[in-house]
Amino acid sequence: MKHNLIPILPTKLIALLAIAFTALAPAQSQTQSKPLKALLITGGCCHAYATQKNILKKGIEARANVIVDQVHTDDKTTNPPLPIYGNPNYAKDYDVIIHDECAAAMADVATIKEVLAPHQNGVAGVNLHCAMHSYRVGNHREPSSPGTDNSLWFDYLGIQSSGHGPKQPIAISFTNTKHAVTKDLQDWATANEELYNNVQIFPTAKALASGFQHQPERKLKTGKVNPAKDAEAVVVWTNDYHGTRVFSTTIGHYDETVADDRYLDLVTRGLLWACGKLNANYLK
Repeated sequence: MKHNLIPILPTKLIALLAIAFTALAPAQSQTQSKPLKALLITGGCCHAYATQKNILKKGIEARANVIVDQVHTDDKTTNPPLPIYGNPNYAKDYDVIIHDECAAAMADVATIKEVLAPHQNGVAGVNLHCAMHSYRVGNHREPSSPGTDNSLWFDYLGIQSSGHGPKQPIAISFTNTKHAVTKDLQDWATANEELYNNVQIFPTAKALASGFQHQPERKLKTGKVNPAKDAEAVVVWTNDYHGTRVFSTTIGHYDETVADDRYLDLVTRGLLWACGKLNANYLK
């Protein structure tokens, strides 16, 4: 006669175990899908930040398990009084900071160091368009020396830019199609945009996409005439900032571009990569 070696559990115990596992499963799921917290900083010169901040928030939250909080000023000068200034702990409790401000005339070294403090302490960074022309110290048109005050912001970005061409369409080509950010994205051409130049690219930066733009002949205010030419520059890249992941794109001047699904896909993927969360648990 064969004996059943599997013990028969009491019905009440089975019921208790079932309840315990049921209670445990949602808790584990919630832990795995805990939303990332992003802080979006907007304001300053030359852009429609009042509308773009909402486009970005809605677009990112629709694509990823991310909650986007906003810090915004309606000030349209090149040195907007952003509420983060004077507070090196402004990024407390956030996973990533999205710099979309235009603060070209903010050259106070102490303030810039405070803006950089969270990133030096490991908070991921995303930088959009005019953030590349912010926080400039000294002659930003000449290559800066890494580690100096003139290079504070450029060291963080990974690329130094000093200006842009005319407002013309840009053909974006993903030059690194194996990177996690770009592997599922396709080349595209924007409507009118600004192609930011590359004064220098630091060794810590990795280019992901280039922008090509035909720039027609232009007569400058000084009377000088710039001849027509074709220009090219890196427009999407990553940077290793002392071990902190940083993602940047110079694209994003007009509302039309910011609202483009392809642009929002790119920014969202870059944000998740910077946080180390570019996976199915966070992509919607």
